[in-house]
Amino acid sequence: MAEVDFERRLERLFADAPELPDAAAFAGRVERRLNTGWTARRWLIGAAGVGGGIIGASQIVMSNLVQRVESAGDSAKVLSAGLTQITPRAEWLTSLYSGGAVVWIASALAIVAMGFALSRVIEEL
Repeated sequence: MAEVDFERRLERLFADAPELPDAAAFAGRVERRLNTGWTARRWLIGAAGVGGGIIGASQIVMSNLVQRVESAGDSAKVLSAGLTQITPRAEWLTSLYSGGAVVWIASALAIVAMGFALSRVIEEL
């Protein structure tokens, strides 16, 4: 019976641990270290993104993409001529080709990005 009383008293002592006098200062130091780590990570990720963007842009410039697009201009003219012939039967196709759907796709992607950002903010709270 003495063991049960001892265990209960020991559990109460661990449950009611006294607060140390420097608890607030310790918590402040830990929070500063955590925030500093996230700031450094964000800067590193941003720098890696900028570096990747520069490398990607240089690869596009070096691959003569502009000349390839200009040579594909003839194909685009043939495609647009074909689309104007079927306009009465498929108006949605011409609106898609003329850029109407691009706005909707960009809007949908922006909503998805906002959802990701909101979930990140909620996760951090």
